[in-house]
This record gives sequence, C-alpha cells and structure tokens, in this order.
Amino acid sequence: MIRRFAAVALAAAMVACGPQASAQQPIQLTVYAAASLRSPLEVLAAAYADVTPGITMTVSAGASSALRAQIEQGAPADVFLSADTSNPAALAEAALAAGEATVIAGNRLAIVVPIRNPAAIATPADLGRAGVKIIAAGDAVPITRYATELVARLAALEGTSTGFAEAYAANIVSREDDVKAVVAKIELGEGDAAIVYRTDALASDAVNTIDIPPEADVTASYAGVVVGASAHQDEARAFLDWLNAPAAQAILASFGFAPPP
Repeated sequence: MIRRFAAVALAAAMVACGPQASAQQPIQLTVYAAASLRSPLEVLAAAYADVTPGITMTVSAGASSALRAQIEQGAPADVFLSADTSNPAALAEAALAAGEATVIAGNRLAIVVPIRNPAAIATPADLGRAGVKIIAAGDAVPITRYATELVARLAALEGTSTGFAEAYAANIVSREDDVKAVVAKIELGEGDAAIVYRTDALASDAVNTIDIPPEADVTASYAGVVVGASAHQDEARAFLDWLNAPAAQAILASFGFAPPP
C-alpha cells in the first residue's frame, strides 16, 4: 500500500509531464477496461485528474471480450483498455477505433490455490492430476488464451506427464465471466486451482501461488485504443498516451504490472 501511495505522489509531482489543463468545460471520459485493471484505474484516474484539471473518468470494468462486444453494439465508451492486443485490434479492423492500439503494460501469469490448499497442489504438474478442480474463465476472455498457452508450454517441459494438457482441460469444473470472478471462486474454496494474472494474485490475501518455471512463463500484453464514436477523441488520446508516461507506469508497477513488452 505504501508503494501505491508513493506512486500517486510521484504522479502528482510530475505535472509538467502531463497534458496541459483545459480551459473548456469539464469533460467526463468513459473508460471500458479489463477486470484486472479495475483497482489500478482508481489510482490512475485520481493521478490523471491532478495533472489534468477538468477531466474526470467513469470506469466500467469487465471481461475484455464482453466490453469489446458492447462497444461494437454502440456503448458510449471513450477509451477501451484490454488485457490483450487482439480485442483493440478487432475494433480498429472494424473501423470502430480512432487510430491504432497502444500497448500500455505487461502482466505475468500465476497459478493460485486457496490458502489451505486442500488438493495439496505443489507444482504446475498437479493441475493435471485426477480429481483436481480447476476454475477458468470463458473461452473468449484473454486470460483463457494466455492460460492455454501456459498449459501448452508446461506440457512441453521435460518430465511433464503425457496428456497433461488434456487432463488439465478435463479438470475444469467452472468457467467464469472474467478473471476477478475466477479469483473469487478460489478465495471461497470452490475450486482447487486457477491460472490468473500475477496482479490479481498479488491483490488477494486469500490465495497462495504455485511457482511457474521461467521457461514456461507467459507475458500478457495490455493494449488500449480510442473508441471511434467518442465525442472526446483528443482528450481520450491524451489519457491513453499518458498511460505510458513514467508517472502512470509507476502506478501500474505498484500493482505488479510490468512495462509494455
């Protein structure tokens, strides 16, 4: 928590690095963001308000794929921040974005288990053990694609049992709407293990993590785009660009995010 307060202080101190304050009427930006960005955005929005008077934000967080679908259906968003690059790219390809996507952060994966670890998960290989209850997200949610890549890499490691990937898939007992819901299930003991983002594991006091071999680790790329239908494209672009500024990156780092890959 001290690190996060320090990051906010740094952001406030770097006013010269932020956009110039607008002399126009106050503007409210609506940001659609991946569920794993919910907590960081509370701090980022406050820090941005300090350096850009007249700009306020409303944040709607959820599964990146679901948010993209809402934008495609005309939802009034100004900025879309996704836990991958493919969802923003899809908006751009559909001519629903203003300009290209911008990568804003990286995130590593983590295997989480309940504090008491009733299934005695000790290594990633245990995720393929018969009877282990895996909690996952829906197929279209970015964490699922990253988890699938991680499982494939684990399966390729020397010493991993044949059929590990298939056994892991067979152990999935529940699919949730987003990664926050996945973590919540593990916290409640409704599953034995899950693959989530490192930032979500760090934010929870009710889970433990299982080490992932470095050679199998996967880095997620978070990207953002200005929504083409936004009435505040200049302000939205300024905020999106600011997310790569040192002050914003310091805040993201305080939550466990990595610099853009």
